[in-house]
Amino acid sequence: MLSKRLVSTAAICLVLAAGTAACGTEKSDGKAGDAKAGASKKLDTDKLSAQDIMKQAKEALASATSLKMAGTVDAGEGKMEMNLSMDNKSQCTGTMAMPGMGKFEIISDGKTSYVKPDTAFWTNVGGPNGAKAAELFKGRYLTGFENDPTMGSLTSICNLAEFSKKITEDKSSAKEKAEKGSAGEVNGVKTFSLKSTDPKGGVSTMQIATEGKPYPVRVEHSGGEDGNGKMDFSDFDKPLTIQVPSPDNTIDFTKFKDQIKSA
Repeated sequence: MLSKRLVSTAAICLVLAAGTAACGTEKSDGKAGDAKAGASKKLDTDKLSAQDIMKQAKEALASATSLKMAGTVDAGEGKMEMNLSMDNKSQCTGTMAMPGMGKFEIISDGKTSYVKPDTAFWTNVGGPNGAKAAELFKGRYLTGFENDPTMGSLTSICNLAEFSKKITEDKSSAKEKAEKGSAGEVNGVKTFSLKSTDPKGGVSTMQIATEGKPYPVRVEHSGGEDGNGKMDFSDFDKPLTIQVPSPDNTIDFTKFKDQIKSA
């Protein structure tokens, strides 16, 4: 069974990826053209305040119809790796690796979700029957778990609409106001940085594209009590191609629970 620790770590990743002034992560293997869409438009970093730039960055990210997130989050128990593409139809595809727990693939077509753990993951989270589960369900996808509190929470990270809502509703505290940084370049994209320090000493830096839509293209956090994180954002507004597994390569979550009990 997937642990609460896994879900909480995924939640941490979601918060980091939201790119709030109090969080951190990095942007990615993204193509330079991602943030240059509409290249005739430029961000006037000289005239705009840090808060205005932050507001535009959040609005741009919230308006994206799809995106890719790739990076790492250190939640205190080791690094979690994430490489996920998602869109505003709740479609999603990619992988996540948990510290000391293995790796799993996530697929969602917006209605049905599928998770395929690797052998290490089964062995670590399957409890006393973990090794048996790894052998019994090797290479197969779990599905039909949307109503399960643990599994459902895991795949909720694929909901871009909820992701955007968290971004636009965020209100950074007065103690964590962003400050202007400097011009730079990330993966071929011209950027401008915003920095903030939280009351516990954590430092966050967001790199924002200055040409085209002001997408956050790199967000990272270090120090303090929240650990370190880097997340890359790319492939903005690129349609996703989702290929769901065949029925003979899946197992219903309810049947899985019954079988694992008797394994």
